[in-house]
Amino acid sequence: MLIPTSLVGSYPQPAWLIDRERLAGRFPPRVRARELWRIPEELLAQAQDDATIVAIKAQEEAGLDIITDGEIRRESYSNRFATALEGVDLDNPGTALDRSGHDVLVPRITGKIRRRHAVQVRDIQFLRANTDRKIKITVPGPFTMTQQAVDEFYKDEKAVSLDYAAAVNEEIKDLFAAGADVVQIDEPWMQASPDKARAYGVAALNRALDGVRARCVAAIEMRARAHRKVTAGRETHDANTPGIEPPLVCTGLQRPDGALRVAELDRVMVSGAKSIAQHERRDSK
Repeated sequence: MLIPTSLVGSYPQPAWLIDRERLAGRFPPRVRARELWRIPEELLAQAQDDATIVAIKAQEEAGLDIITDGEIRRESYSNRFATALEGVDLDNPGTALDRSGHDVLVPRITGKIRRRHAVQVRDIQFLRANTDRKIKITVPGPFTMTQQAVDEFYKDEKAVSLDYAAAVNEEIKDLFAAGADVVQIDEPWMQASPDKARAYGVAALNRALDGVRARCVAAIEMRARAHRKVTAGRETHDANTPGIEPPLVCTGLQRPDGALRVAELDRVMVSGAKSIAQHERRDSK
């Protein structure tokens, strides 16, 4: 396989599953938004499974080499994992500025961030049971989750990001144990807050990878420069954003223990870029 192909983001959810007009009229949810689902709560999981199978088959028919679950069960790429953690008051969310500069509801941190239980293991098991191709799943990065929360406990963003990283680390290990070939860490906020990313973002990312026995690669997805709207899965943005620069390479070094050490961080902080880290199991050929 010379250049394996895969989805980077989410796959569009069908209109029978989610209220797409309602979703399009708001910013991506940072807290849970169950009102977006069209299916009653008691039937929602089954409906999400059905829609996931549709997404899997569409990827296979398109000839993709590495299949994802399309993030069908999520209201946004990050909120399902971020709101499943201990230390967050979900009943009384906070408010913070999104990357667009608008106020949005976000998780409010009132205690130590811990992972109570595996969040996406069942998702990867379902994916493994429904395709014979290599499989990938995404998790939100610790730096991004830190920027998408209001901290009323730590009073130290680096400490917040490191505890988020510990939770992500536990999840990544469980995902590989459950059959994942690739785990993708989404860190779009590294380009939005480059100074903070330089200060502690890479340390948080490396903590998330600690002890992960994996082949690690860092990559960047650039927004296209064009006078049009770009829809990436369920999130729509104006691609004609001033200050977008040409794509640069995010370099990574793989240590013998499999951990990623991102080098030349200044080259990663590109306006308009979405930074991700991918981790591929050593036994994936």
